[in-house]
Amino acid sequence: MEDTLTSLSTWGYFALAFFSFGGSLVVVAAAGVLSYMGEMNLILSLIIAIVFNYIGDMVLFYMGKYNKEEIKPYFEKHKRKIALSTLILRKYGVWAIFIQKFLYGIKTLIPLSMALSRYDFKKFGFYNIFASIFFVVVIMLSSYYAGETIKSLFESFKEYPWVPVLILFSILGAGWYAMEHFTKKR
Repeated sequence: MEDTLTSLSTWGYFALAFFSFGGSLVVVAAAGVLSYMGEMNLILSLIIAIVFNYIGDMVLFYMGKYNKEEIKPYFEKHKRKIALSTLILRKYGVWAIFIQKFLYGIKTLIPLSMALSRYDFKKFGFYNIFASIFFVVVIMLSSYYAGETIKSLFESFKEYPWVPVLILFSILGAGWYAMEHFTKKR
């Protein structure tokens, strides 16, 4: 266990940067718990996650804006998700930039959809700063302040190792069902 914590404190910032670039909610939450345990610095973790989350969405927006023809073939299989992200964009406007940070499955598609719809690059960048700050601060500080509860929860998993698997499949199943249910034509 101590080797794992040493490895996480050594490579944790690199992992946080890499996965924050892709918008990972789980790694940001894990960094909050590790900060609570004293394995990572909270302020440094917040800064790294905010910066790389912002850069990741800006890269996606840039790709959608200036490389449309090259990325279109990759989205042939995701027409429903693109339609859902376009509906979210139309319904919520600027708030879609904030909402997409918390929604797996479409968090990559919103910046691309906004870029393909000729949304202004500077305007997206401006709102994305605040959306990245909000996303990282909410997730990381929530996990930081719930650190003791999360730590005791993981300790209880040692006694019942089947519980995390059950919880994971329940969450994945509920997410899949929700996406299937809400994206179907009625």
